[in-house]
This record gives sequence, C-alpha cells and structure tokens, in this order.
Amino acid sequence: MSENVVYSINGPVVTVRDTQDFQMMEMVYVGKNRLIGEVINISKKRTTIQVYEGTTGLRKGDPVLGTGGPLCASLGPGIISNIFDGIQRPLAEIASKEGAFISAGSDIHSLDTEKTWTVTMKVAPGERVKGGDIFALCPESSMVEHRAMVPPALEGTVISAAENGEYTVKDVLAVIKDDKGKEHSLSLSQKWPIRRARPVKERLAIDRPLITGQRVIDTLFPIAKGGTAAVPGGFGTGKTMTQHQLAKWCDADIIVYIGCGERGNEMTQVLKEFGGLIDPKSGRPLTDRTVLIANTSNMPVAAREASIYTGITLAEYYRDMGYHVAVMADSTSRWAEALREISGRLEEMPAEEGFPAYLPSRISQFYERAGYMTNLNGREGSVSIIGAVSPQGADFSEPVTQNTKRFVRCFWALDKSLAYARHYPAINWNTSYSEYLDDLSGWYRKNISPDFLLRRQQIASLLLEENKLMEIVKLIGSDVLPDDQKLVIETAKIIRVGFLQQNAYHKEDTYVPLSKQLKMMEVILYFYDKAKALVTKGVPISEIAAAGLVDKLTKMKYDIPNSQLELFDDYYKQIDEKLAGLDQQF
Repeated sequence: MSENVVYSINGPVVTVRDTQDFQMMEMVYVGKNRLIGEVINISKKRTTIQVYEGTTGLRKGDPVLGTGGPLCASLGPGIISNIFDGIQRPLAEIASKEGAFISAGSDIHSLDTEKTWTVTMKVAPGERVKGGDIFALCPESSMVEHRAMVPPALEGTVISAAENGEYTVKDVLAVIKDDKGKEHSLSLSQKWPIRRARPVKERLAIDRPLITGQRVIDTLFPIAKGGTAAVPGGFGTGKTMTQHQLAKWCDADIIVYIGCGERGNEMTQVLKEFGGLIDPKSGRPLTDRTVLIANTSNMPVAAREASIYTGITLAEYYRDMGYHVAVMADSTSRWAEALREISGRLEEMPAEEGFPAYLPSRISQFYERAGYMTNLNGREGSVSIIGAVSPQGADFSEPVTQNTKRFVRCFWALDKSLAYARHYPAINWNTSYSEYLDDLSGWYRKNISPDFLLRRQQIASLLLEENKLMEIVKLIGSDVLPDDQKLVIETAKIIRVGFLQQNAYHKEDTYVPLSKQLKMMEVILYFYDKAKALVTKGVPISEIAAAGLVDKLTKMKYDIPNSQLELFDDYYKQIDEKLAGLDQQF
C-alpha cells in the first residue's frame, strides 16, 4: 500500500501532504482506479496533482502512486488512422472493449500490441548508430511508411539485429551497446514526454509556402511550410470548415487534427466527415494520412489542456521521419479556458479576464514547436500549426486572440458578416495579414512567376481602395463618385466574388493551383487597365458595366477547368473586342 494518499480534492486538482517522493511533471496514478495525473506544484507541505480523468468517487485517503517519469506519448506504427482522446487513449479500442463511455482508470495501450507489422531492417550488427537514425521500416498505411528511429539520446554499436519479417510493436528488433557498455533494446515503439519538444539538428529558414489551393490564403495571406497561423472567428464563421479544407487540400504529408474542447456533436461530424473524405492526391481515404485527437467539452478539463501537447508530439515524431506535418488545433481558446479553470482551482493570482499570468508563455511554447527542420538523421521535415481561436462574442481584443497574434505570423480573421452572406472562406481581407510574404517571395518568383507578388499587390491595393470608397458610399451614396472610382468598386466586386469567394463543393473551385490563381489575377487586372483607359477618355462606367464582362470574369473560376488554362486567352480577346467597340462608339 502506498504511503502517499489523497489529502484534498478540488475538481481535477488533488493534493498530497508531507511527501518528498514526487518530482515536477511526474506522471502519477491516483486512487484505487489508478486515474492518470501529473504533478504540477510542489511545496514544503503539499504536492499538487492535476488529474486527467473524472475524479467523481475519489476519496480522501486513496493511494497515490508515482511512476518516476513524465507523462509520455507512445510513438510507433498504429498512430496513423487512429482516433485518440487527449491523453492518447485509443477511442475505437475502448469502445469495442468498454462501450460508448470511457471507464475510470481505463488502461488500454495507445498502440495495438498484438498487431504485426511487415518490418524491413536497415541496420546490421557492427554498425554505428546515433539518435534519430532509421533502423527499420514498415508500411503503416497505404500512404505512410513508418520509419522506426533510434531514440534521440542514444548512441552506440548494433550488436544484434532481427531478420526481416512480421513483428509487433513490443518485439525487440535490435540491441545497441552504448559507449559505457550498457545494452539497449530497440522495438518499433518508443515513448516521449509530451511537454518537451523533440530535438533537431538545425532549424532552417522558412522559404516555401504551404500550398492550400484556397485563393484568399495562397495569394493574399500565405502560410509557410513550417509556419504558424491563427484562424479567429465567432460562432458560425466557418473555423472548422476552413480547417477541413486545409486538411484535405494542403500539401502536407500528414494531418494531425486536434479537437480540443469542442462540442460532442461537432466532433462526431468531424470524425464522420474525415472517415468519408477521399484524399484527392491518392484516391485513398484521407484517414490513411490523418491522426485525430478528440477531446470534447464534457471530458475532464485537464485532459483538454494535455491534448494540445499530445498532438504536437505526434506531429514532431513524424516530422523526424522526414514528413511535412500540418497540425489543426480546434480550438486553442478551449485549451486556454482549461488553463484558466485549473489556475482558479490552484488559487493563483488571475491576470486579464481571469486567465493565468503565464498564458502568453504557454501559447508561445506551443507555437514555437512549429518549424522547418533538419532532423537528427539529416532528413528535412516540418510542422505547420494552424490554430483556431474562438473569442467570445467575436471580440478579437480578448486575451487569447491578442496573445496568439504575438506569436503567429499569419492571421486569418473570420468575419461574421461575410459568413452570413455565404462568402466562404469568410476571411476578412481588411483585417487579416501574413508576415511570410517576404520570406516566400523568392519561391514565388522561381516556381510560379516573377510577377506573382506584383499582381498580388495590385489586387490588394484595389481591395484597400474599395474599402476607403465604401465609407464614402455609406454616407452619401455612390452617385457622387467619379467614374474612375466607380470602376475601382466594380473591379473590387470581381475580386471579392469571383476570386476571393470559393465554392468547396464545386469540383473546379474547391482546389485551385497557383498557376490558375495567377491567370485569374492577370485577367482581372487586364480588364481594369483597359477599362481605366476608356474611362480616362470619357467612356461612361455604365457602358463598360453593360458590356457583360464583369459577370463573365466573376464566373471564370467555374468556367475554366484547372487543367485548361489556355482558355484564359479567349477572355483577353473578348475584353479587347468589347472595349474596343466602346472606344469607337464614344
């Protein structure tokens, strides 16, 4: 029987008195059901533990057992296509053994320990290996090859290696003797503390975009591969839908979707939709390269706080193999609320709006685990983080949104009025920004066109000018504007409806390659330049609008297939013909 027992219980916060047996961040088992907990505070008189499961039924005097190590994620084949809760318990396996509800102290291994994997060994006895080196391969899904790696801190000589064949995650595949003569057994699985970033060889400069196929993102507010972005928006503005589109279409190898504190019915919808989505790149189910972490709002609040770290640790593991991983965190506001609740139970001094004073540092620690890296094995990989933020009442001045803006370089502000007008993605082009444009300029010039960013700047300038003019229109109407300014408004309408607005259910518009995005910008700007020349000569804007070019340009996103960009030439001809006719007429 343990000498350490529960002294007090306050929701998920449990204390133990007069003990020196625990260390900070140690994982412990609390109570007779062995609830998983973590030490978060140690003082002379008491040790404080946050419990990741419901504490209903826990009593004063129940035993508390230490494990001697931190809370870790189990890393190995079987992660891809799986669905976990916030502390990496496999929900499908739990449902098959225990039913629809997770029982207290459920102790089911994160990885299937009985399933066998077809392993190809990459090392032989006598070889020298170090942390990060790949010693075995096995197909984890139809799209992901699992690369078993030597744990980061280990270095030594292989003294035995298994033959190629079928093995479970627990079978010993190789034995390494380190420089001190100690032997270490390697299997397909390893553990890693979720709150500690995995080591890398070098952090590389970010110089290539994470291509999403969404025009408002790729053209106006791009995110870099290995970069960070925030998607703030009020209820119903399309945060989850935007992340679904990014998960389906962005050019990442693996998607880690973290449902952090979301509504249960919404998480059910996510799980069903992801299960039915077909990956456009391979024709296989999208789940073949997806990991889902489901932590609903009625689950224990401490597990909600841990789910973010569990997800990013899994992402770093696949990054170390040489994959590009995109993490979708939905939503970090629920995670921050979990921090606030636990902080309140610890009776810590609250800061702005009751959030703990360390909220900014926790947000920064999470987003800083993104990056484009050279891993310990020499391969390049990246983790890109796209975090949804749910400010109450769509108030972007609240602490979570403001502190997130400090640590991300891409801000896609969702607008309620755009969402209600069925303009998706509802990203407001006046309040959003991306700081990656300068970093990515070389890539755009080399791979797309030297003029891409120039066209992007011209499009953004027209939108900015329209925003200023609309302030005047709201006050005194559009009739007082001169024709050149009316032309700006007409052209901006083409940009808003025909370029920025995108239909996720249209086969040609749900994903648009950068080459077509450039062509669309060039045609719109060509029309604007030609029309502006006519307006300067005195041709009324009403005549130009009556030519039908505005409607045609608005619909070109549907009318021109992504594989037939040569059809844009006909648009130039029609613009020339119709505007030339007006020039002769006036």
